[in-house]
Amino acid sequence: MSVTVVLGAQWGDEGKGKLADILAHSSKLCCRAQGGNNAGHTIVANGVTYDFHILPSGLVNLGCINVIGSGCVVHVPSFFKELEALDKKGLNTEGRIFISDRAQVVFDVHQLVDGLEEVELGGQLIGTTKKGIGPSYSTKMSRSGLRMCDIFNEEKFEQGMRRLADSYKKRFGDLLKYDVEEEIKRYNEYRPKLEQYVIDAVPLLASAKEKKTPILVEGANALMLDIDHGTYPFVTSSNTGLGGVLTGLTLGWRSIKEVIGVVKAYTTRVGSGPFPTEQLNEIGERLQQQGHEVGVTTGRKRRCGWLDLVVVKHSHACNDYTSLNLTKLDVLDDFEELKVATSYSYNGQTLEYFPADAEILSKIEVQYETLPGWKGESTTGVTSFDKLPANAKSYIEFIEKFVGVKVQWVGVGPARDHMISR
Repeated sequence: MSVTVVLGAQWGDEGKGKLADILAHSSKLCCRAQGGNNAGHTIVANGVTYDFHILPSGLVNLGCINVIGSGCVVHVPSFFKELEALDKKGLNTEGRIFISDRAQVVFDVHQLVDGLEEVELGGQLIGTTKKGIGPSYSTKMSRSGLRMCDIFNEEKFEQGMRRLADSYKKRFGDLLKYDVEEEIKRYNEYRPKLEQYVIDAVPLLASAKEKKTPILVEGANALMLDIDHGTYPFVTSSNTGLGGVLTGLTLGWRSIKEVIGVVKAYTTRVGSGPFPTEQLNEIGERLQQQGHEVGVTTGRKRRCGWLDLVVVKHSHACNDYTSLNLTKLDVLDDFEELKVATSYSYNGQTLEYFPADAEILSKIEVQYETLPGWKGESTTGVTSFDKLPANAKSYIEFIEKFVGVKVQWVGVGPARDHMISR
């Protein structure tokens, strides 16, 4: 059996969905290992644009079964809403999407609490999507949450919901405007609809391994948002790297053959937190506008800056990539020169690592390498590496040499076939 893992190498929004879509055509099973509907993947296929959040983007391939793994958190109303949106666009998902019965449930109360917790942080807010992801993972770790399997035990479910609501009410008092009985009533309606989707994913994955089924794992978020290895506390609440794949899905480390890191040709992030190469100037605005950098999930403009290879190298150290997918190279077509971050310094000394301390990160100085652009030459829709402008090839080769990993895939436009394979 061969498992291919696609992971974000920066702060998310690298364009993982397109590669996942391409690889899903040679996969029979596409899995999400962690995160919830705070993720956002866009795929353009046959002239139709699909937005995915909690659903794996392997659904675009009609021959692919899709699994939301045990490490995920699931907001049931959003799950059904997303399925409905795909159905309206003519995509038939029947019998091809399943949720692990061990996945945690995100309730409306988690989303309300998410907003209240951000208010508590004041000027130090994390900038969450307010989708309830953090509070849901918090209740998972405190063992007070509910899993998908609990929905089908009505008495246990109602007791757990009321206990959860009481706990939050004690903390937030009248600030929390929430009717637990109303949400319980809604789940009485969801219960029969959910039965066809919720399964024990362990035997499904065991069977797939036994049959040597080609499997694709689609990462959500990205390494720099990892709860352990990202820019803490400005991160998400799950392990977004390879570790989250191993715990969120029962595939086993011996099954993994490829780990592909997806790297945008520049850098973006959404929400608060350190961003050493951010350009709060005309450069940042050009990248934002030309790259159409607006969050799929939040609708927020993304912060933009130069490519940061210190970040990518740290990401590689954590995930051990076998290859890279460089995306949105075409966005750089109009630049006469490009800057790439190659090191940081703090208090006059060059750092040999990506610092864990967010305060140090806020005070570092970035050292850049300046590379010539290829203004006047277009990369959009180019079909092979050899046909790229000479300076575009040099840009890619510089990245490969610095990180020590081959760039196997190059994204050169928004369409499904705008991807060079080397």
